[in-house]
Amino acid sequence: MFIYSLPIFFAYIQLGSIAEYIGTIFFILMLLTIATPFDSNYKEISWGKISELTLYQYLFDSWNGQIKLWLVFWPFFIILNLCLLLVDNLARSGHFTVSSWDEIHFILLMPIIFWVIIVWRNSINTSLRCWAIAARFMTLAVFFEYGLKLVIRQDYPRIFFNCQEAILDYASCF
Repeated sequence: MFIYSLPIFFAYIQLGSIAEYIGTIFFILMLLTIATPFDSNYKEISWGKISELTLYQYLFDSWNGQIKLWLVFWPFFIILNLCLLLVDNLARSGHFTVSSWDEIHFILLMPIIFWVIIVWRNSINTSLRCWAIAARFMTLAVFFEYGLKLVIRQDYPRIFFNCQEAILDYASCF
């Protein structure tokens, strides 16, 4: 949903053409290809029984870069995107004010930073280099999305939060 609206957004605010947008993505992917290591030094971790696996052990091992990439990428990615989607839908429907929308995004910033660090540390723990490049690109895309949310917050709050219809509570749109 987000990736399909980017060309329309860029054309609307005149930051560049579609070709420049695709060229920028290609350039970033080439830089990530160069920066991603070739070999995989993954060692199989022994957690013992599944019943002995704790959340603390999972977070500790993921911070140290000892877990397979998909085990650290997908849980955080799904939970994070569901939270962002829920917050944006509630804000568009009028259940959140602009300031509460900002606060929730600020609260989600620390888990995003943690997720980016553990994905970069565990990206060598995959069998194919293309998955490591894709995971690193998605971490950069999250920060790009936060930049777009900042642009929406600064320049287009009346459009995003439907402030044209708010007569009594118009001050909550700023």
